[in-house]
Amino acid sequence: MERENGYMIPWEGPLPKPQVRTTDEIRSLLFDPDCIGPGMLYLMYRDLARTRKERQWLSEHQLRYDITVIPPGVLCREYVKTKGHYHPDNPAGVGYPEVYEVLEGSAHYLLQNRNLSDIVLFSAGKGDKVIIPPGYGHVTINPSRQTLTMANLVSTAFLSDYREYEALRGAAYYELEGETFTKNPHYPDIPVLRRRGPSDNGNLLPDGPLYAMIGSESLSFLNRPEEYSDKLSRLTKDDGQEDVCAHSS
Repeated sequence: MERENGYMIPWEGPLPKPQVRTTDEIRSLLFDPDCIGPGMLYLMYRDLARTRKERQWLSEHQLRYDITVIPPGVLCREYVKTKGHYHPDNPAGVGYPEVYEVLEGSAHYLLQNRNLSDIVLFSAGKGDKVIIPPGYGHVTINPSRQTLTMANLVSTAFLSDYREYEALRGAAYYELEGETFTKNPHYPDIPVLRRRGPSDNGNLLPDGPLYAMIGSESLSFLNRPEEYSDKLSRLTKDDGQEDVCAHSS
C-alpha cells in the first residue's frame, strides 16, 4: 500500500508520476458544462509493473496494467466520471476488449455499443472485475462517498478513441446524485438503460487479483478477442435485472 498525492494506493511496486484529468478537460462532456469544479478530477498511473520480469512479459504480450484513482465528488449534481472512449478493431476486425478490477470503493461502468442499440450499467465493488466487450464504449463513474481505486489490463496495440463521446458531449446517460439517470439530449433515440451487477466474466478469467494473472494465457483474449467471441458476446446478455428508470433532461 503506497501513499501518493494524498491517496492510499494498493500497490507494492514503483509508481510513476500520474497523468491528471482536470474538470476543464471534460467540461464539454458534463451534464452541466458551466459547472465550476475542482482542478483535479482523477489520477491515472499508466504502465505499471512490480518486477522487471513482469514488465518484460507485459511488453512481449502487448499488454499494459494501469491504476486509476477517482476521488468522490459531485459536479453540479453529476457524479465524477471518466471521459469515456471506444476501442478500435484489431487486425481480425474485432474490437479490443478491456478488463477492470475495483481495488477500493465502488464503481459504475456505463457501457454503450456503437450503434446505440444497447446501453448497460455494471455495478462493481471491491474485488469485482468487469470486462468491456468488443464494440462497447465505456465511462467509469464513482457513485459513492469513498475514493474509487481501480486497475485495468488492456492491449497496447491501439489508442483509445474519444471522438464520439466528445462530439455527443458525454455518454448516452448522465448519472446524477441519488443514482438518478438522465438522458443526454445530444443523442438520437436511445434504448432504456439496463442495469447489472458484476457478471461471471464469461469464464474468461480465473479467481483472484487481476495482477496475479500476469504471465497467464488467460489474458490472451485482450489481443485476440476473435478466438473468444462466444464468451465475450455473453458478457452483456440480459440476466433478468430490471431496466433503470431514466429522466429526460
